[in-house]
Amino acid sequence: MEQKKYELTDEKTECLGRTLHRVRALRDFQNVKAGDMGGWVEAEKDLAHSGNASII
Repeated sequence: MEQKKYELTDEKTECLGRTLHRVRALRDFQNVKAGDMGGWVEAEKDLAHSGNASII
């Protein structure tokens, strides 16, 4: 199983009636360093943990 790239933080916002969670990088990849804060997603299922794409 591949190591996760992101985790959802406790930081939340509302957008168009949906709750979004901020993500944090768990490991280094491309220009992203572990601990970098990223964008917003609705749920864990919206994250891909493989490849080099980022939402940072």
